[in-house]
Amino acid sequence: MSSLVESAKKAEFTVTTSTDKVVDLQHVIQEPRIGEHLTTDHGVKVADTDNWLRVIGSGDEKHNGPMLLEDQIGREKIHRFDHERIPERVVHARGAAAHGYFKVHDNRASKYSYAPVLTDSSRTTPVFVRFSTVQGARGSADTVRDVRGFAIKFYTQEGNWDIVGNDIPVFFIQDAIKFPDFVHAVKPEPHNEVPTGQSAHNNFWDFAGLQPESSHMIMWVMSDRGIPRSFRMMQGFGVNTYTLLNDKGDRHFVKFHFIPELGVHSLLWDEALKISGQDPDFHRKDLNEAIDNGAYPRWKFAIQTISEDREHDFDFDILDATKVWPEELVPLEEIGELVLNRVVDEFFTETEQVAFCTSHVVPGIGFSDDPLLQGRNFSYFDTQITRLGINFQELPINRPVCPILNHNRDGKARHRIVTSSINYWPNRKNIGQPVPAAEGGYIEYAQRIEGIKQRARGEKFKEHFNHAQLFFNSLASYEKIHLANAISFELSHCDDSVVYRSYINVLNNIDLELAKSVAAQVGGDIPSHLGGPNHGKKSKGLSQTDFTPKEPTILSRRIAILVADGFNEVEMQAVRAALISAKAVCYIIGPRRGRVHPMANQDVGPGVFADHHFEGQRSTLFDAIYIPSGAEHVKVLAKNGRVVHWAREAFGHCKPIAAVGEAVDFLRDVVQLPTVDLFSPGGHEDAVVSSYGVVSTGRYNPSSTIASLPKLQADSGEFVSNFAYQISQHRCYEREMDGLTKKVAY
Repeated sequence: MSSLVESAKKAEFTVTTSTDKVVDLQHVIQEPRIGEHLTTDHGVKVADTDNWLRVIGSGDEKHNGPMLLEDQIGREKIHRFDHERIPERVVHARGAAAHGYFKVHDNRASKYSYAPVLTDSSRTTPVFVRFSTVQGARGSADTVRDVRGFAIKFYTQEGNWDIVGNDIPVFFIQDAIKFPDFVHAVKPEPHNEVPTGQSAHNNFWDFAGLQPESSHMIMWVMSDRGIPRSFRMMQGFGVNTYTLLNDKGDRHFVKFHFIPELGVHSLLWDEALKISGQDPDFHRKDLNEAIDNGAYPRWKFAIQTISEDREHDFDFDILDATKVWPEELVPLEEIGELVLNRVVDEFFTETEQVAFCTSHVVPGIGFSDDPLLQGRNFSYFDTQITRLGINFQELPINRPVCPILNHNRDGKARHRIVTSSINYWPNRKNIGQPVPAAEGGYIEYAQRIEGIKQRARGEKFKEHFNHAQLFFNSLASYEKIHLANAISFELSHCDDSVVYRSYINVLNNIDLELAKSVAAQVGGDIPSHLGGPNHGKKSKGLSQTDFTPKEPTILSRRIAILVADGFNEVEMQAVRAALISAKAVCYIIGPRRGRVHPMANQDVGPGVFADHHFEGQRSTLFDAIYIPSGAEHVKVLAKNGRVVHWAREAFGHCKPIAAVGEAVDFLRDVVQLPTVDLFSPGGHEDAVVSSYGVVSTGRYNPSSTIASLPKLQADSGEFVSNFAYQISQHRCYEREMDGLTKKVAY
């Protein structure tokens, strides 16, 4: 019966998340059923898959003899295993992905482009999105400091369109010819293959110090952007400058932006380091958990456009991938939405075999002379051929949903069977004839080009620090501290003094105090004056604080509820129900995985089932913690050093903490949170005290709980509402800025 229920649920899910691409994939999906027989790849049923065919002695003692090569079943099983791996991506090897859809709100972009994917609001375009880290191998950790890939494949009715972007809008280099040098420098050093998933080594910082065009990108990666809380809480950028062509023949330069519904949020560095060991798959699990719980990741889709006649109106080159287009100069226009609502069915055939190419565009979208894009257009197509073969676009995850017909033939792993004697053009039957532009054929913009062939860059490409300063100036105070500490961490792992001294000189061209702070920590020469003037300008959209959701939300936030035998279950269940009503995800953490029993006077059943035990998880894996009341359960918690560490570590990572009744005493007397105001006996027991993100009360009356949370407010007198508001703010960085986190060992 349960299998029938599961099948029904799966069928309903398939219908509600179906797109043209999901339907297309159903033709190749195999769903093994209980009791189905085992076969070879050529369809023969297998009688024994545990023993290789061999000679067995014929005497009284049945001794093993030699194995026989004639065993086709054994050989096939081993051969298939030996060839399971394909070449790993050189960069972006570690990834996670999901299916979803893209829609535009209306046709407002038609003034820029005639591409229906950007202008037809009646369409729902299937997408497949892959997130990734850059430096590490496929088996590296999710939460390393790194750029994150943000690649989208749009299965449009006019063909596949790929945006092969990142979570950062700029890049390390201006010209694609430097890409091999950059990758060689950031990858593990060749003599010892160290370090994995880190840029904290001599070669990378040597390259960065001698390549000042990377200074802007370094600011982004060393900021909190380099350690996102979730794929769902980071921006996506097309990075390169593309072009849009409208039906009048007018061309605009364009940048693509994806802005997360949940805001832009990051981990703290100590937290990221710990999660790398505690749960290396943290981000990919987080993505699946959100989708499985119906908290579908969403991004606003926006564009920045510059008309062709304004290309040279700026003090930077708009084709330079190491520069942003400041929003004050080029406003964002929100035109659509990206939603992910379906996890992959099989990792290898979808996430690993998906192949993105910057050269995949559709009519109405084109390229610019961005020198990084020009090289990527060649490189990405070439690398997919190396990885997957010349017919990589016939793989199920890569093939378009629109009709395909051309005269390309043969090659390794060809899938499509074409029933025609014609494989060339022109031909007597007019099969596979070219399509005029008026009927949807792709045309290139007739761009006038005039110049001298030489190995050089435009004059504006030679300035490297203005945008690095713009980014640094725009950060909040705590973001600047995090950035300085991140660079200091990285340079402290460089044991060649030439390397870290060189990079301090680069920093001194950006900000004097930043250079001084880093130099003091890593043992470099402390500069006395700025290497060049800081223009003092700031820009919107560079600090993560610019992306706080208009309406506070705790959608998909992970909350740990710490309990032991003797806890107040009535209170806990009421609080948990209120949090879940706002679509938070609550986990019970107890002394054991299994039943944890409530306080003696509560006749509420056998207690709750703990999802994890105290040693099995850590506070790093959650956004907030809540400790209910109950004298006996608090006594148990107070004697457990790991639980004390849970609370101190959450405090040190600036996370919201909530406590009721005796649990408040636990925070005050055992955990000993510094400077924090907590509820004190003597006043009204229902009074709520909120201090530095710690919310406490003497008593929580479940009878006053409503079915769902009221509007989340900082000054709410309602305990759960106040706690939820603190969670919605992600972190209480005032703790860090006021020095409280340094007073707690975690």
